[in-house]
Amino acid sequence: MDRELVERARHGDREAYEVLGRAAADRLYPVAYRILREADQADDAVQQTLVAIWREIPKLRDPDRFEAWTYRLVVRFCLAEARRQRGQEARVKALALDVRSADDTIRVAARDEIERAFRRLTPEHRAVLVLHHYVGLPVNEVAETLGIPFGTAASRLHYAARAMRAALTTDETALPTGQLA
Repeated sequence: MDRELVERARHGDREAYEVLGRAAADRLYPVAYRILREADQADDAVQQTLVAIWREIPKLRDPDRFEAWTYRLVVRFCLAEARRQRGQEARVKALALDVRSADDTIRVAARDEIERAFRRLTPEHRAVLVLHHYVGLPVNEVAETLGIPFGTAASRLHYAARAMRAALTTDETALPTGQLA
């Protein structure tokens, strides 16, 4: 991120903020979507993040930490959005599939199994997995980004991976031999 843009935005420059906001939205939406698994919820979390960036950027002490700070904000809003949605019914979307071969069918089934396993995780576990595996942050930076101790981040990553493996194993054993979900 351009330190000069961050400094200008910290001092109220709307044009600098717009440049930062557009870049941040493009970078943060995939993270929000991977945590929340719903496009509308991800949009809401990113919008809340962009508003928070504008309001809170004057308080940002280290402009070099802008990117990590924005990840922390989007995760905070994703977790709040997930808590808000917990009481509502799960949404089911029908997807039109153009299955052309058995390989495509297997890939779709595998992707669906992973999606089901990922949805079983808590949003806190999803956040750690997304920041570590999708964004590529090492565990110490995940902890710093989320504002949690290193041990907590490492523990969440361990338990999330274990829960994913268990869910995938359960899904595999639940299917009759030779059938796909």
